[in-house]
Amino acid sequence: MPAAPLIAVVGAVEKHQEEARLSVPTLYLEAIERAGGLPVVVHPLRLEGEDSHHFLDRFGALVLTGGGDIDPSFYGQSPDPHLYGLDAIRDEFEIALTGAALERNVPLLAICRGIQVLNIARGGTLDQHIVGKTSESHGTPGGGSPVLHPVRVEPGSTLFELMGVESIVSSCHHHQAIATLGEGLKPVAWADDGVIEAVEGPTTGVIAVQWHPEDTAADDPVQQKLFDTLVQKARESQPASRADGVS
Repeated sequence: MPAAPLIAVVGAVEKHQEEARLSVPTLYLEAIERAGGLPVVVHPLRLEGEDSHHFLDRFGALVLTGGGDIDPSFYGQSPDPHLYGLDAIRDEFEIALTGAALERNVPLLAICRGIQVLNIARGGTLDQHIVGKTSESHGTPGGGSPVLHPVRVEPGSTLFELMGVESIVSSCHHHQAIATLGEGLKPVAWADDGVIEAVEGPTTGVIAVQWHPEDTAADDPVQQKLFDTLVQKARESQPASRADGVS
């Protein structure tokens, strides 16, 4: 029986007192495990040249998780005072891996911060602080409680075909959103206030959502389908040697 595909999940470096720790909420890992994948938490590091391509050789898919804000210098803006959790090494690492994944068509699931990384990697920009600019609450980032709100999915889109529904209730906690779309990206889901909640492209293996499907995936099969699809794509795309568990 083929081995479970390895799924790279980028962790966040967080300080606890004076000690730095690598952290990923276990809900991401559990959703991947339910889908039949083997999640591997990876440490952000500086990559040069073709290192990002070689890094992905080890994995069947890549997951970009939520977390702190992206340094706005990566999309040509000055920082808003509401930014938190900046980590330039993680930003550089994820942007480089995203570019490599797109070039090689490695399956990618980009969640919350992840969809923003994808947008920046494609030359797009962000609204750095949407609070007070919209009638909809999108939750409180940085450890605040999530908000459940409806998301409208475009009929006929790949996301619609995957999830099988036009409207879903999704868990959100973010204060930023896509402003200018990156090259080759197409919006396919929106909150009631018009905030972009999902994009498709520029390759077929990309699933990118602004909400947190891992929050509710254990009890919501529609949200779990995002992880199921990622792991299935990883299983189909990985080289035979990796699928058989041979290095």
